[in-house]
Amino acid sequence: PALARSVSALHRALRVARDDASGMMLPSGRRIRLPADEARQLYHDRLNHFPELEAAAEQVREQMVGEDGASLAPSEIEQALIWRLRRRHGLVVSIAALDNAMRAYDAASRMLTLSELLPRESRGFQLAFQLMLIEAHRVLDDMVERIEPTSPEADTLIRIGLLNYAAAALLMPYEPFIAAAEDLRYDIALLAARFSVSFEQAAQRLSTLQRPGRRGVPLFFVRLDAASNVTKSFSAGGFPLPQQGGSCPRWIGNLAMTTPGQMRTQVGKFSDGGTYLCFARTVSAPSLGWGDIPPIHSIVMGCEIEHAPHIVYGDGIDPEAAAVRIGPSCRLCDWQNCRSRAFPPLEHRLSLDMHHRTLTRYPFRSGRK
Repeated sequence: PALARSVSALHRALRVARDDASGMMLPSGRRIRLPADEARQLYHDRLNHFPELEAAAEQVREQMVGEDGASLAPSEIEQALIWRLRRRHGLVVSIAALDNAMRAYDAASRMLTLSELLPRESRGFQLAFQLMLIEAHRVLDDMVERIEPTSPEADTLIRIGLLNYAAAALLMPYEPFIAAAEDLRYDIALLAARFSVSFEQAAQRLSTLQRPGRRGVPLFFVRLDAASNVTKSFSAGGFPLPQQGGSCPRWIGNLAMTTPGQMRTQVGKFSDGGTYLCFARTVSAPSLGWGDIPPIHSIVMGCEIEHAPHIVYGDGIDPEAAAVRIGPSCRLCDWQNCRSRAFPPLEHRLSLDMHHRTLTRYPFRSGRK
């Protein structure tokens, strides 16, 4: 019996490793590294900060400001982008109906078409993406050559992600943006208004402020869909980001779905003692027409609790009294007596009793199996 229990414990430990490691392992033992996981690892390794793209975006921005002869106000950025695309690169920009697309570029006619359904902030972002695609291509090629993606799909996905980064850096230049973030104490809604960008764009830009010598608060960024699937994630801090679906049901990222459009805050505490200030709000995509169900996402950000005094969302919170026990996922969580637990923990033996019904669905013994 002891030998059988040991073999069982080894098998469960293997399942934990498979769930916890990057990539996916087939029954044969061969590991598959998905393109999205490969791109995510790149952002993690670089703390979601890319100086090469920051420099390229700043150069383009300075040239646009110089061409206008004055400082470029955020409200003027869309027209400045259109003007630069037309005068320097011969592109004509039009707004029209597009079938299942936000942006479409026809190289033969030099026509860039943006969907008429896009809000103003998204139009500006797509224009910035197209401009950086043209003007930062050499910088991008050099970066991707050094990164050495393992597949064509990973190559393209990484290029798209880096161009999104460059577009954000063009719309929200590093020094003005970090100065505004510190002045506004990382109030995302106010930052979005000041730079004429969307809530999600401003939030994601906050997760990139890790320039050596001029660092901002190290923030993580997670975007969840209504099924708790992670559709995007970045981290400049130590928060254990969920890699797939099934994040903690007690985490504010999931609870924010119950109060659409409202900012929610939480002090989340893990079983290892790690404590984080978390804040989240939902955003929705534009509707495609009557009968369409627009995707709704929860935008979650946060930092280690010692940085809370620098964040407006931490005002008036007692970290000890307000702490909520959370975990990376139910299968990897060590907290006992959790009424929200959906699955048993992989590293603990269950403690079930036919004659005693506990409040939690899967009571378990303390200590590893």
